[in-house]
Amino acid sequence: MPRQASSASAYEHVRRQAVSALNKLRADIRSLESELSTLRKQEEQLLLVAGEGRAATDGGPARGGRTNWRAVLEKLPKRFKASDVRSVRGLANKGSGEIFAAITRWIDSGAVKRKERGVYERA
Repeated sequence: MPRQASSASAYEHVRRQAVSALNKLRADIRSLESELSTLRKQEEQLLLVAGEGRAATDGGPARGGRTNWRAVLEKLPKRFKASDVRSVRGLANKGSGEIFAAITRWIDSGAVKRKERGVYERA
């Protein structure tokens, strides 16, 4: 019998260590995400200074430039559909595959949650 109590307490000890490590990891992730957000804002400011800010400001590409999907997401309502994404200036001619790829990236990054079929919500 004493052996079972010992193994249970050893398990609890390891479990407490795992919970502690998990909490520290979550705090580290939050800290890094905050730092990343700050760096992205700095990037946007530098793009404006460098003259490449048009893609960042209106969500559309600046003459052959890349689409800034973060800026597009900011222009969307809290709940949106893929058709709402297409209505953002500069995206009318984007293929549905490219729009759904962007939505999938937003979901994977945690910026968007899928509420129901075809309906998404910014996090």
